[in-house]
Amino acid sequence: MRTYQDLSTFHEWSDKEKDIFTVHVIKGLIMDGVRKANSGHTGGPMSSADFAYILFSEFLTQDPDDTDWISRDRFVLSAGHESMLLYVLLFLSGRLTLNDLKEFRQLHSNTPGHPEVEISGVEATTGPLGQGVCMATGMALAEVILCNLFEKNESNLLSHFTYVLASDGDIQEPVTLGAASLAGHWRLKKLIMFYDSNEAQISGKTHRSESTDIPIIFEGIGWHVQEIDGHDHQEIRKAIQKAQIIDRPSIIVGKTTMANGSSTMEGDHNTHGAPLPQDEIDATKEKLGLPVESFFIPEEVRSHFQKNFQTLKEKIKGWKKSLSSNQNDENFTQLWNQVIEDTLPDLDYPEFDVGSSLATRKAFGATLEKFAEQLPNLIGGSADLEPSNYTGGFAKKYGDFQENNRNGRNLAFGVREFPMAAIMNGMSLHSGIIPFGGTFLVFSDYSRPAIRLGSLQKIRVIHEFTHDSFYVGEDGPTHQPIEHTMSLRAIPELQVFRPADAKETAICFRLAVESKNKPSALLLTRQGVPVLKESIHDIEIGVQKGGYILKKCEHAEINIIATGSEVSLALEVAEIMSDKKVQVVSLPCWEIFDTQPNKYQKKVIPPRGCLNISLEAGITLGWGKYIGLNGMKIGIDHFGTCAPGSELAKEFGFTPKQVESKIRDFIASLK
Repeated sequence: MRTYQDLSTFHEWSDKEKDIFTVHVIKGLIMDGVRKANSGHTGGPMSSADFAYILFSEFLTQDPDDTDWISRDRFVLSAGHESMLLYVLLFLSGRLTLNDLKEFRQLHSNTPGHPEVEISGVEATTGPLGQGVCMATGMALAEVILCNLFEKNESNLLSHFTYVLASDGDIQEPVTLGAASLAGHWRLKKLIMFYDSNEAQISGKTHRSESTDIPIIFEGIGWHVQEIDGHDHQEIRKAIQKAQIIDRPSIIVGKTTMANGSSTMEGDHNTHGAPLPQDEIDATKEKLGLPVESFFIPEEVRSHFQKNFQTLKEKIKGWKKSLSSNQNDENFTQLWNQVIEDTLPDLDYPEFDVGSSLATRKAFGATLEKFAEQLPNLIGGSADLEPSNYTGGFAKKYGDFQENNRNGRNLAFGVREFPMAAIMNGMSLHSGIIPFGGTFLVFSDYSRPAIRLGSLQKIRVIHEFTHDSFYVGEDGPTHQPIEHTMSLRAIPELQVFRPADAKETAICFRLAVESKNKPSALLLTRQGVPVLKESIHDIEIGVQKGGYILKKCEHAEINIIATGSEVSLALEVAEIMSDKKVQVVSLPCWEIFDTQPNKYQKKVIPPRGCLNISLEAGITLGWGKYIGLNGMKIGIDHFGTCAPGSELAKEFGFTPKQVESKIRDFIASLK
């Protein structure tokens, strides 16, 4: 075995010897980085190192000078706890510095405990297991859609592979199989997963909780399966080469050993989530032919790792030349600028009849169809609720995306809320796609981990949640959202829209499309609500500020602040309380309203001089920041029950007369 003492003759070594030694250096850096931080995961990165090294140094097509090159291969580390392995590979690729490795898990470093998308070369923020597989699925889906969109031109301008490295824990998370079943159904042939099957987890060996035949499962959902020795470089190469030409998504099950190469701790599950003891590191380095010095990285190894960089640079030059040639076509350039450069057109709205009553879910459907005509990259679907989410018109017009219909823009997700939301994150991260997905608001709980991760990554994803209150009615308390609106508002960086009518719905949808660095949730009614008489232009001015005075009253005594279907209720209450000076505020988006200048906020919601009342068909927790200590909250702080929505309105006190009575009783109690 070659060692560091033979480096003077490195140029004479065989390629196999160079590869083995490079992997040993990678393992040394992993051990040193985790040890210096006194925190992190060592065993998994060491078991995955062989595959990741071969992939990065020989197969991954990326621009060495531009991490954002649109046609790059994507690599998603779903096993986010193996972050030190990814950071070492990014260091060898020239994306990170040696000092970055030394700052692993430290404040404001470029090497946090789990990969974060803001770091150069990291494609997705991962860590919550399973979601990386879903996001990779979304990226592979986006690649197919975009290639098809540009098929009349040079489709290879956007062609690439998406690779994902998954652990035993990733495979155990049910969301993984939810996304994988869709990937198989859609036949996403450029999605390649390496499953690092080392059979060890933080609590012990996987056999304590697992006896599933993973290869059979994946074969059953339409994947091509290969089982290899995950430490054999030649088997890894052959497996990747085969996966690249198969017409299905591929999983390479690599049988590996936890902490592979360590002196005495190979296979020990205790290496999963901890640094190796220093004496074990020293003994391991001796075994691997490395010096005991920390962060040993000879220039010969770095150069060997980058041996294909010049070829890649030449490939990028050819790609840019091809792009330039295509840009002589005016239609291509217009499409490229809109889709790839994300230059949005000035969107037109559908028209809504003043005085009519229309559920905001229906208004969403009409707006979706109108926007889809103007945005060819608006892609999405519903979790088996097309008739209820009103995405059916879009589906009928544009067709389902399927193996035999790559032109389809509707994604039939089936009853898979969590995979749907996580796949949409991947589509957005890929760029070029504006993804949307619909389900009931009550099922946002199923989607929540992906909504949170999308918010953390600050990406544009549009979540449509219909049936937004107890007005769901006969389906009963299991389907009547009570705490869900506030639960979503609690997620940082998520814009939560609850529009009052059809016009507000269209405007909120547009704001969601234009919010390139934030995900959005649109909460929509099942029941009809009156279309506001104000012009859509005037309403737009207010909605763009998150909240506005809908019914103005000079020197108001009462200021009712409402969202969604309760805005029209507030207007009715104001009418019957003619002896009082009542003002009505529509507050469709707290998050946007909170960014407005203090002067504007105080104008809309005066801190003194009138009684501020919140009115929303959900829990009242959180409204205190707007109504103040002396304000009044009208909501529902208990679960619903089964009955028609109109009957529940009476049962829960949401008729105009009942709300009026509550307000008058409250005012009387203050005297």
